[in-house]
Amino acid sequence: MPASERPRERLAAHGPGVLSHAELIAILLRTGTKGVSALAIAQQLLVKFGTLQTLAGASLDELRAIKGIGRDKAVTLQAAFTLAVRMARELHSESPVLETPDRIADLLREEFRTSAVETFHIVLLNTRRKLIRVEKISQGTLDTLLVTPREVFRHAIAANAAALVLAHNHPSGDPTPSDSDVKVTRDLIRAGQLLKIEVLDHVILGRATPERARDYVSLRELGYMYS
Repeated sequence: MPASERPRERLAAHGPGVLSHAELIAILLRTGTKGVSALAIAQQLLVKFGTLQTLAGASLDELRAIKGIGRDKAVTLQAAFTLAVRMARELHSESPVLETPDRIADLLREEFRTSAVETFHIVLLNTRRKLIRVEKISQGTLDTLLVTPREVFRHAIAANAAALVLAHNHPSGDPTPSDSDVKVTRDLIRAGQLLKIEVLDHVILGRATPERARDYVSLRELGYMYS
């Protein structure tokens, strides 16, 4: 490939906006393997996983299944996608308040989008309802998620949080709360009342459909936020 057409040289000359997905991934990979360029390997990744979203959620083993992707390249890809998620979270952290379900959904959407299993987070807020930080509490199987008040409020107390919002994803895409979602929420509300830490809401993210415009539900809006 002529030097002027290589991804690194194109980025240096024209900026990252003109590069394709494959070219940007090739820069992360740095080198190819015998007879196969980094750009060709990047194109194979996109063909296999279909979208950047799916690629971002791939495990190290799944990435290493592609010929030419070793441990170091797989780790580099995961690091890059994780930084993108954290950058999205950082941008939203400047919101004046984070007590509304749409803001919580905006904050966590990119992180949950790549998760193939249910993952439970708490959004810790100060007295002004501004973000302190987000803590990942647990990750379950596709259908089972274990959350204990001890683990949730240990983080809240350590952060000196005045309130928190519960959040998790439904990998099925349907954000409708299950009976266990409601039970866990009410258990945590009662625990928070004892500790004087208010549980403001429980937001469940799924995927929007033509019939369902929003990709999330709020248990507060549904009337479940009572102990």
